[in-house]
Parts: sequence; C-alpha cells; structure tokens
Amino acid sequence: MPGQGDGLGAQPVQDRVEPSGQVVRGPYGPSLGGDAESGLPDQVHGMHPTDVRALICLLDTERAGEAATAGLLGARLGLNSAGTTAVIDRLERLGHVARVRDGADRRRVLLRVEPEAVRLGRAFFGPLIDRLLAVQGTLDPTEREAVRRFLTGARAALGEQEQGGPKRGEGQ
Repeated sequence: MPGQGDGLGAQPVQDRVEPSGQVVRGPYGPSLGGDAESGLPDQVHGMHPTDVRALICLLDTERAGEAATAGLLGARLGLNSAGTTAVIDRLERLGHVARVRDGADRRRVLLRVEPEAVRLGRAFFGPLIDRLLAVQGTLDPTEREAVRRFLTGARAALGEQEQGGPKRGEGQ
C-alpha cells in the first residue's frame, strides 16, 4: 500500500496491547515500540513509543506526498479518535507537529511535521540509516533485488506467523 513505510507492501493489521493497556492496530503497531522485539527503548527523547510510531508514520506520509490527517494517522496506527487526538496533542505540545488548514479545503485540518521533528528523527535514526546505505552501496542492482525479494518474503512469513498461520512442523 503506498505511503505505508518502506514500500515493501502493506503489513497485515494486527492487535497489540501496550503496557499502558492501549490496544494498537495496524502496520505501525507491531513494528516499533518499547519492547525487546523492536529494540527501541521504552522512550525515545522522552516520547512514548506510540508517539514515536505516529511521528514515523507522519514522516513516511510526508515523503509519500500524501496529505496527513488525524483520520489517516488513526487508521494507520489503529487508534480510535480519542487516542489519535491524544497522540496529536502530545506531538503538538512537543513542537513536532502542527495542525494547519488545508489550502484547498478549509474545513479539513492537516498535520504538518515541523523541522524540529525531522531533526530529531535524523539524530536518532540517521547514523543507522547512513550505515545501512553504505552497506547497500556495496551491492549491485541484482544483489539489491535479491535482498528486497528475501525481505519481502520474510516479512510476509512473519505476518502469517503472527496471524496464527502454520507453525513449525505443521502442514508438512
């Protein structure tokens, strides 16, 4: 699905209950968070993992050229309207996003990622991205395509496993 992260395709929607008791659904739910599975600390620069996921979602949306609305953010994070509003309020208080009127439709409110949020993301993820791009630069186009196919397949297999698909040894 365009604009949903890394371009490898949409992840299956999955429920996850965070330590706070909040249920998170969608491709940004299981991918990041404060747990051993993701490798991210419980808080990034004082931000709750849900806020980090929201900011990443908004940055991905901006890079894809999509209009970011509260509805889009809530759908991608799997949050209800109250949860989405709370996340946006926190990000706005931190100066990471701003609510702005859509120039084409003044009734619609868009979410704009502020330059400070881009700087924060670059400071946190930039060194890793730079190292990964350096590794990618050592691969020829055929090798990169093989890696892409493998990662796409691995991601699909993991999604099937999380959805209760065949376990090891079943169906053989």
